[in-house]
Amino acid sequence: MGMFLAFYYFCSQNNKGMPAKEKTVFFCKECGNESPKWFGKCPACGAWNTCEESSVVTGKESKSVKKNIELESQSIPLPIKEISNAKEQRIILPYEELNRVLGGGLVLGSLTLVGGEPGIGKSTLLLQTALQLARRKVLYISGEESQTQIKMRAERIGIHNTDCLILTETNTQEILKHFKNVQPDIVVVDSIQTLESPYVDAAAGSISQIRETAAEMNKIAKAYQVPVFLIGHITKDGSIAGPKILEHIVDTVLQFEGDRHYGFRILRTIKNRFGSASELGIFEMNAIGLREVTNPSEILLSQRDEEVSGIAIAATMEGQRPMLIETQALVSSAAYGTPQRSATGFDIRRMNMLLAVLEKRAGFRLSIKDVFLNIAGGLHVDDPAIDLAVIAAVLSSNADIPIPSRYAFAAEVGLSGEIRAVTRIEARIAEADKLGFEKIFVSKYNAKGLDTKRFKIQIVPVASVYELGAELFG
Repeated sequence: MGMFLAFYYFCSQNNKGMPAKEKTVFFCKECGNESPKWFGKCPACGAWNTCEESSVVTGKESKSVKKNIELESQSIPLPIKEISNAKEQRIILPYEELNRVLGGGLVLGSLTLVGGEPGIGKSTLLLQTALQLARRKVLYISGEESQTQIKMRAERIGIHNTDCLILTETNTQEILKHFKNVQPDIVVVDSIQTLESPYVDAAAGSISQIRETAAEMNKIAKAYQVPVFLIGHITKDGSIAGPKILEHIVDTVLQFEGDRHYGFRILRTIKNRFGSASELGIFEMNAIGLREVTNPSEILLSQRDEEVSGIAIAATMEGQRPMLIETQALVSSAAYGTPQRSATGFDIRRMNMLLAVLEKRAGFRLSIKDVFLNIAGGLHVDDPAIDLAVIAAVLSSNADIPIPSRYAFAAEVGLSGEIRAVTRIEARIAEADKLGFEKIFVSKYNAKGLDTKRFKIQIVPVASVYELGAELFG
């Protein structure tokens, strides 16, 4: 018995000094759930065919990365009444549109993920921001381009901040060494899929590497109170590549989107711990980079020499910003027997619902006609207040009677054909009034208690789809 105990003690002591071991685990690409064996359906989120095999390193060495980053102060539990309610410190960036989607500026110690399609302008936007920040030391880390390539792009954009430092590195421990030497005010990582940690035995871009490197960048941001931007790739279905836990680690998720055939780029907030998650910023791509669009309503409304049927202007809200957007509809006889339905920038299921409302409640025979709908400018609109403009555009195209270009619409349409009230109606009316519109059609429930004397624009309340048709076409 004594010999057995001695042998057990000898083995346990030797195991403490043994090197790290490799272990194969399986991750869910959607939620990051870890499992020791393969699975077809994720037991955590229920997604199918999202299992991916990866190798991880266990033991002392796998935990040493956490020792390399020392926190400046240890957190202690405090009564809620003793916690300071001072606002978080923010860095005001040179672009007002970028400040808007971040909630009023870049918060110190925050981790922000910027996703988008290849070539959409993610790197250009952040490089422009870094080059125009005055008196701020920015460390731009690139794992995809060389320093010479970045210098060529910077010269095209215009260099204003000589304190912008360019580093081409993918090893997180080397990045940490440079970070401590440089002590920057802002860090940009292009991109998170190119980083690799020496403590994870997996290829760069794998689930294990993305989880570990994102966690290391988050610890750097929080430990040194330095904001970090991460650029992320997206998959074919438009979601950010990597496990879903990547979006949970970061503080803010921004989606950079747009149509390559248009010059406009939309920066949309998906998640924000420091502000609204429904804000939107608009940029325009030109020969020297991106230009912010401070008044999108004037640009999204096309200038026409003559009135054309099938066009209506919607007064929508994107976050706290009112915008006037052109809605275009084309209604024609079905040439091939089966009517076609197509919508660009609008939910086609909601369009089908609105067409059914027109046929059932207003008596328009649209079931035998092709209907095509387009939101001008390449935007995708989810605001229910665009319903009334869609109805007006469809009726105008069906009757081939143009709607005056100085008319705007802002209301939701219900299944019974009633015109429903929408939020922030005064901001919508004020935007249309500022741009010189003559009339705006709203729900009669929104018009109650509204101070119409404040506006020069005529406010027309309507209660039903039938009443809207009578107001427009008699």
